[in-house]
This record gives sequence, structure tokens and C-alpha cells, in this order.
Amino acid sequence: MGLVSGLLLLPLAPVRGTLWVADHLLQEAERQLGDPRAVQARLAALNRALEEGAIDEAAFEEEEERLLARLDSPVRYTGHHHRGGAS
Repeated sequence: MGLVSGLLLLPLAPVRGTLWVADHLLQEAERQLGDPRAVQARLAALNRALEEGAIDEAAFEEEEERLLARLDSPVRYTGHHHRGGAS
């Protein structure tokens, strides 16, 4: 029965592989969001974008506030996401 079920599931292998890659990309993105060095680099890039006229003052202030809140947050991202349930 193992061979038959393996053959039946074979067409789903690319989908499962894609989901695995997507999950690992999400975990890495979440890890980087909590890294203070990454946030500071994004703040520097944001400042450059404002100086170069790529964004306006309102967009700068909105993104800066969001990034600074991330730095000031007592909760740090760990790269593991919580999927509901009781804490």
C-alpha cells in the first residue's frame, strides 16, 4: 500500500515543496523584522529616500513611526510565529 499511496501523492510533491519554501521564507522574514540591526538599516534607507525625494514627509513619518515602535517594543520577534490558542 505504501507504493500506491506514494504514487498517488506524487503529483502533490511540487505543491508541498512550494509550501515548505514559503514557510521558511516567512520564518526568515519574521526573524529579520525583529533584528534591531535590520530595523536600523531600514531607518537609514528611509532617511536616504526622503533626502533623495523618493518619498514625501508623510510617508516618511508613517514608516519611521512603525520602525521606531518595532525598536522600542519589549516584545522581540523570534522567527517563530504563534498560531492562536491559549498562551
